[in-house]
Amino acid sequence: MPMTSAQLQIIARLSKNEGIGQAALASLLELEPMTVSRHVDRMVAAGLVERVQDPNDRRARQLFTTEKSRALLAPMRERANTLFDEAQVGLSSKEREALFAALQVVVRNLCAADASANPADDRPGRRTGSAPMADDVKQDILP
Repeated sequence: MPMTSAQLQIIARLSKNEGIGQAALASLLELEPMTVSRHVDRMVAAGLVERVQDPNDRRARQLFTTEKSRALLAPMRERANTLFDEAQVGLSSKEREALFAALQVVVRNLCAADASANPADDRPGRRTGSAPMADDVKQDILP
């Protein structure tokens, strides 16, 4: 696909959170707000994302996908399904379920370790340990 993985993640998250603000999107993506801002700037210029003034706060902007980016969602999901299938070749459905469950535990453990290592670090975009990333990724890219 003619986009960076970060841009694909932005579109996937944004498609499920239309109208979200940039800071909240950065937090969902676990990226720094300035990083997301630069990506969004490029994506607005490319016609993939639209910034709209928040009707409740004239200082804030809401983000929306465009028809152009929504057209990329099906191919993104198809590619993700293919990658998941290729990565799990030779595993039975029970083994796949066990693998996914084990990875969820690993992600939760890493999130908890990150949160306990920096308990005072509550900057937007920092992982807090409250969101299991494996679930987020699968929900974002799979139908």
